[in-house]
Amino acid sequence: MDVSERLSFFPSLYRVIDHPEVGMWMLYLTILFLSILVYKLGFAKKLPILKSAVIYTFLALGCTVLTFLGIFLPVAEGLVVAALILIIYKIRLHQSKNQEAEDVR
Repeated sequence: MDVSERLSFFPSLYRVIDHPEVGMWMLYLTILFLSILVYKLGFAKKLPILKSAVIYTFLALGCTVLTFLGIFLPVAEGLVVAALILIIYKIRLHQSKNQEAEDVR
């Protein structure tokens, strides 16, 4: 059985099989960036600096585990879908708020 056929999209894009060290770092950074984006779009509240640092530290540690799972499972792809859904939601929310502001005038 060829392992490269079982890779999800991002690991195969980064050629994790051919260049494991660079590919895994690229996959980790992709998952970390997408996780931060999803957190900011969907869950983030205004917090003090120290609390934010703790949250981002644990987010980075969790992304380490997700990176190993993301080799064969579509972790990064799921984060892309979640980010797109949240971006669409934020755009629609902004448009409806602008529409309400215009209706009040």
